[in-house]
Amino acid sequence: MTDTYLMTAAQIEAMEGLAKVHFLNANARRINKSLGEATGLTGIGIHLIEVAPGDETTEYHVHHFEDEAVYVLGGTGTATIGDTDHPIGPGDFIGYRKGGLAHTIVNSGDKPLRILVIGQRLPHDVGDYPRKGKRIYRNAGLPWDLVDHAAVAHPQAGAKK
Repeated sequence: MTDTYLMTAAQIEAMEGLAKVHFLNANARRINKSLGEATGLTGIGIHLIEVAPGDETTEYHVHHFEDEAVYVLGGTGTATIGDTDHPIGPGDFIGYRKGGLAHTIVNSGDKPLRILVIGQRLPHDVGDYPRKGKRIYRNAGLPWDLVDHAAVAHPQAGAKK
């Protein structure tokens, strides 16, 4: 556990970001600085993310148990929420509630898109990737489990009438 509570702007700028590519979307490339981890937060993730022009932040997805939020610091992009595209820019805020609409963001501008991404870190979560037909199960201490939507049991399917 870190003993750091305060990170100055200079320290954050000097942090080496981690280059990440989403495991289901090769175009979802970003540089991630985990401010939450650097300060020892365990129940909430806070990430300063930079996305190059044309790249996405993540694969289009929805969380069933965790809330997530985005605050735009710089650059411009297009946030897809459900089936609707929304232009976003500095000062805009997006609150993705658990079980809400699937979402992603693409940097549709010509400069880096800088966003602050904040999300819960529960011991478990279930998420869907609707465009890929996949569901992911995450449980603390266990490997993630990715399954096809077709393999997910639907309680209503076996119910007697």
